[in-house]
Amino acid sequence: MTAAEAVGVGLIGAGNISDQYLSNLTRFPDVRVLAIGDVREDRARAQAEKYGVPGWGGVDAVLGSPDIEIVINLTIPAAHVEVSLAAIAAGKHVWTEKPIGVDRASSLGLLESADAAGLRVGVAPDTVLGPGIQTAKRAIARGDIGRPLFAQTLFQWQGPEIFHPDPAFLYAVGGGPLLDMGPYYVSALIHVFGPVAAVAALGLKGTESRAVQVGPLAGQEFPVEVPSTVSLLMAFEQGGQAQSLYSTDSPLLRHGVLEISGTEGTIVIPDPNTFGGPITITRPLAEAVVPPAPVVQEKLDVAQEGVLVGRGLGVLDMARSIRAGRPHVATGRIGYHVLDTLLAVEESVAAGAFQTVESTVDDLGALPADFDPFAATL
Repeated sequence: MTAAEAVGVGLIGAGNISDQYLSNLTRFPDVRVLAIGDVREDRARAQAEKYGVPGWGGVDAVLGSPDIEIVINLTIPAAHVEVSLAAIAAGKHVWTEKPIGVDRASSLGLLESADAAGLRVGVAPDTVLGPGIQTAKRAIARGDIGRPLFAQTLFQWQGPEIFHPDPAFLYAVGGGPLLDMGPYYVSALIHVFGPVAAVAALGLKGTESRAVQVGPLAGQEFPVEVPSTVSLLMAFEQGGQAQSLYSTDSPLLRHGVLEISGTEGTIVIPDPNTFGGPITITRPLAEAVVPPAPVVQEKLDVAQEGVLVGRGLGVLDMARSIRAGRPHVATGRIGYHVLDTLLAVEESVAAGAFQTVESTVDDLGALPADFDPFAATL
């Protein structure tokens, strides 16, 4: 490939989330989706035909293609490192769905293998690259809420088995609401506050087993291997704190809460599992309120900057960065720090004490406000 050509990509894993990636990647001029691979080749073929992708088959249909530069790893968490290492061994850059892996040793080994091969690893979520969080990040950086002090996040509902046809992996090691949904919220917080220094958490299992509720496996029971509710405190290296709840034991659906309070305001950021939405800042009261006078707070809308798309944005940033020879934003090192933080949370649940997060990250990067996924730049 020359520097002027679009970047060839291939997907390994043709399950539920592949639709979200393919619906965007097949519209971006700077990438070409060349093949889809899956252990179930019929599923790969169906997705290839649906999206007009020329190649399909097993895993080798992607790893063996000389025109594919980036492998998009959409397998289950337990297989992430194995598949990513196979891509590195085949000379490909890797974009992997979150988490980067399910343990520290193999995940670090993946990053070391990529570094030794001169290849890149990018890790979801790329929701942090959407105009919602990026606009809020710029607002905080320019001082719109003063100095950030603390954050609150909230994700609670009864669980993915009510819509997912095969949800057992979401309650296995590497899953649960903490490792399934936590990366969205923790990644967003890291992009605002910087790396995490320490965590403390409590956790519980609402039940020891669950049952599939939809699809051909409906009624089939599976074990709950990890906590299905986690209450979390986080302390950041550069100051600031956060409190979070992640639960799939709640009949009440309430999610997407991400609020950051600073010395001069509180900013409400869109659901970190989305790429955009309304952003508001609430200012402190300008004067004292004497009861029974109502409390009237000033709320300002923050104009969202950028083009709203969806999953695949991180792959596109990687592709353009590879051609330009610059760092991409959602790096493997950030993905590892998120994993390290979440594993420290699990260890805190088990130990009943604060846990130090050993890893850190230096440069968190950002997308420019005029980043246009639909522009042909290569």
